[in-house]
Amino acid sequence: MQNNHLFKAYISVVFAMICWSLSFVWIKIVFEAYTPITIIILRLTISSVFLFAGSKLIKRLQKIKKEDYKWMLLLAFFEPFLYFIGETTGMQYVSSTLGSVIISTIPLFCPIAERIFYKDKFSPNLYIGVLLSVIGVGVIVFQDGFKLAGDDSLKGIAFLFLAVFASLGYSVILRKTAHKYNPLTIISWQNFIGIFLFLPFFLGFEYKEFIAITPSKEVIKSLIYLSIFASSFAFIFYTYSMRHLGISKSSIFCNLIPVFTAFFAYWIIDEQLTSGKAIGISIVISGLFLSQIKVKRREKCRIK
Repeated sequence: MQNNHLFKAYISVVFAMICWSLSFVWIKIVFEAYTPITIIILRLTISSVFLFAGSKLIKRLQKIKKEDYKWMLLLAFFEPFLYFIGETTGMQYVSSTLGSVIISTIPLFCPIAERIFYKDKFSPNLYIGVLLSVIGVGVIVFQDGFKLAGDDSLKGIAFLFLAVFASLGYSVILRKTAHKYNPLTIISWQNFIGIFLFLPFFLGFEYKEFIAITPSKEVIKSLIYLSIFASSFAFIFYTYSMRHLGISKSSIFCNLIPVFTAFFAYWIIDEQLTSGKAIGISIVISGLFLSQIKVKRREKCRIK
C-alpha cells in the first residue's frame, strides 16, 4: 500500500511539472492581450469556479476549522500573492535565463527550511542530487548566456529571491495543513483567497484597460488552459506528492520545468534542441534520481 502511494506521488509531481512547463507557452499567448495582474485575477477566478464546482460535485470540499483560517490565509499570501509579485516584477528587470536560474535555487533551500521548522534530517545523496539538478538547469538555460544591467538587474534579483522566499514559506505552511485537508480543499480556498489579495491592484491599475480589451479565441483558450491545468490540477497534484514525499523531495522536481519546456519548444515550435541542452537535461534527471533513492529513510519526515 505504501509503495502504491509513492508511485502515485511520483506520477503526480511529474504531471504537475508538465502543466507548469506548458504554462510558459500559454501565458505567452495570453500576454498578447492582458497585463500580468489581470491574467492572475482571471486565472484565479476561473480556477476557483472550476475547483469549487468540481469539489461540490464529487463531495470532496471540506469545511475549514476556525483555528486553520490563519494558515489558509498564509498559504494564499505566500502563493499566489507574494510569489507572483516577486516573479512578475523581477522578470521585468532581468533576462529569462537569469530568472530561471534564481527560481531553480528553490530546491537548494527547501532542506534548510525543513531542518529549521520540522527538524528533519537528510542523507547526503539528497543534497548532492539537488545540487546536481541545479547545475543541470544552469547548463540548459545558459545556452545564450546572460548579462547584468546595473541597478535594474539588482532590483530584479531582489524581487526574484522574494519569490524564492515565498515558495519556501508556502511549502512550510502547506506541510502543516496537508495532513488535515485534502488537496482539492486546500487549492480551492488558496486560489479563492488569492483573488481578494490581488483585487485592489487590479481595480487600481488595470481594470480600465481590461474592460476595453476584446480577447481572441486563442487568448481565451490559453487562459482556460492556464486556469484549469496550471492553477488547478498542477497545484492539486503537487500538494498530493508533497504529502507523501515531503517538501525537499517534491520541490526538486521543479527543476524538470526547463527540461519539459525544452522538449515542448522543440516539439511545438521547432526550437533547436542543442547538445548542450541535452547534456543539461541528462544532469537534471541524474540529480533527480540521486535525490530520490533510499526513500524509506525519509518515512518519519513525510506528512502522515
